Amino acid sequence: MTTTTYSAKDITVLEGLEPVRKRPGMYIGGVGSHGLHHLVREIVDNAVDEAMNGHATEIALTLHTDGTSVTVTDNGRGIPVDRHPKFKRPALEIILTTLHAGGKFEGKNYATAGGLHGVGASVVNALSKKLVATVKVGGQKYQQQYQFGKPTSKLRKIGPARGTGTTIFFHPDPKIFPKIEFDVDVIREHLEVVSYLHKGVRVTFDDQVNRRKELFQHENGVPDYLEAIVQQRGGGVVHPDPFVHSRIPQNDSGDTRVEIAMQWTEATDEHLRSYVNGISTRSGGTHETGLRAGLTKAVRNYIETHKLTPKGVPLAAEDVREGLVAVLSVFIADPQFQGQTKDRLNNADIQSTMDAAVRAPLEHWLNHNRTAAEAIIARIILAARARQASRAASAQITRKTSAASRLNLPGKLSDCTNPSAPDSELFIVEGDSAGGSAKQGRDRRTQAILPLRGKVLNTEQASLAKVLENKELSDVVKALGCGLGKQFDLSKLRYQRVILLMDADSDGHHIATLLLTFIYRHMRPLIDAGHVYLACPPLYRVDVGKATHWASDDAGRDKLIKAARSAKVDVTRFKGLGEMMPKVLWETTLDPKTRRLLRVDIDDALATDRVVSDLMGKDVSARFQFIMERAEEAEELDV
Repeated sequence: MTTTTYSAKDITVLEGLEPVRKRPGMYIGGVGSHGLHHLVREIVDNAVDEAMNGHATEIALTLHTDGTSVTVTDNGRGIPVDRHPKFKRPALEIILTTLHAGGKFEGKNYATAGGLHGVGASVVNALSKKLVATVKVGGQKYQQQYQFGKPTSKLRKIGPARGTGTTIFFHPDPKIFPKIEFDVDVIREHLEVVSYLHKGVRVTFDDQVNRRKELFQHENGVPDYLEAIVQQRGGGVVHPDPFVHSRIPQNDSGDTRVEIAMQWTEATDEHLRSYVNGISTRSGGTHETGLRAGLTKAVRNYIETHKLTPKGVPLAAEDVREGLVAVLSVFIADPQFQGQTKDRLNNADIQSTMDAAVRAPLEHWLNHNRTAAEAIIARIILAARARQASRAASAQITRKTSAASRLNLPGKLSDCTNPSAPDSELFIVEGDSAGGSAKQGRDRRTQAILPLRGKVLNTEQASLAKVLENKELSDVVKALGCGLGKQFDLSKLRYQRVILLMDADSDGHHIATLLLTFIYRHMRPLIDAGHVYLACPPLYRVDVGKATHWASDDAGRDKLIKAARSAKVDVTRFKGLGEMMPKVLWETTLDPKTRRLLRVDIDDALATDRVVSDLMGKDVSARFQFIMERAEEAEELDV
């Protein structure tokens, strides 16, 4: 309960790094896996800034054997250790203990940099239970230790040193991060991207957890990165040689440096990875907008100049970019990012700069590579015709699924009495038998049940026309009422939660994966808005004496058996949800007070796209490689 009085004594002032520890999400986007790895990126990006400005040639990251601590080293100039003339403390200590302190504000020491807010290193320090900074400068090695953002020792000289550089060791604070578990693949991918974007720089990853050491170094930079992405995504390419363009300023005037590599493929989506001063801008920004605008203008100019405009088929910008895979890396003196996590670039002037940087060079390339140009234009016209056909088909099914008419709802749907309620839910259930139990056990006021028969269509390998013809998926679209694809309208969603309820066995997991693939590819805003969930029904009933327990997997069952000790234990394995009595299904899986739901989130859009493409796409080799790499981890195979 709030007090009625409000005065100056009620105002709290957080000093030093206290704001970071109080509200870490403001600085690193959360305390989950994404935020944990953001700490690594902050320290790596500081080392990258040295390399970006020609002061470092090597960056090394060590993931220590405990799996919870990291060391990053570079051979740059070394963080200054002399005393600051105003604050009378070593510059190193000021940088690591003060927000908005650094050498990147004036533009004298760094022409371009990813860390411009002066908070990265200090935020990592604030959120670490231990941080050790070691600096080599002026022929000497210096070191200082910190805990929770505060120095625990004075800066001390520990001996002579050859060369210069900075080493940062940090161990995240378990009081801040509920789970400290660094993902080797996430770190590895980031380091490899660094080596692509900063060609020639040697980047070493010492993974002591798995006893593996790797070196990343790419002399061609961005073109090599494009080639790797195209190979990774699989499928054919429309033209063998990519468009590559770079614009390098001739002096330190602060002009924008641009590197672009792009290639059209047979894929049906656009895949663009953009970076600003080495920072991944997953949410895009003005540089991406400018690139797309310039690209579209260049292609349209070529089509008009050579009189290749098809009759009766209007070419949209999305047709021009369909199948495009591109890497864009820009370096600018004063990037304006949206938030500390730097996911989006907001510089207004960069849009016109990028438009000009890509339009003329791409048009010139098309005119001098006629074979590639003709293949690209044919691909674009094909995309336009397919869009026309799919729009007509999609519009037809959207009209049929209008939420305004309950007569158009699927016959198998047992709707709830109040779909518009804030706690309304649609359970998509595996099989008629399980659907019957769910219908009897549900709360009819807010819970709707839609049973599906068998394994649904794999939409990653099917055309939109096939998707629209599929009875089970058509029923899902009708029940939700918001359409799909380009006709999707989230405001028409009939339920607040869409819950996939499948058996807790391998077949159930497979069906859930097929449905998630469909939703991800054709109704992704449902996931982005947090409407999609996975139910967690039990696989086992474990009776210990007179007490009944439930386990969702073998590990849970074994834990209950072990805890029972000498008591009598009776274990029952459910063959499917249909075996459960309605009352049991309600108590374990449907009741909001006792059930467990997993919300489906997309933490890394690029990684998610790659996994869906690899595991569900037509390229068998990608799945084979995935299985071979993880064969030793498998405890059970469903063949």
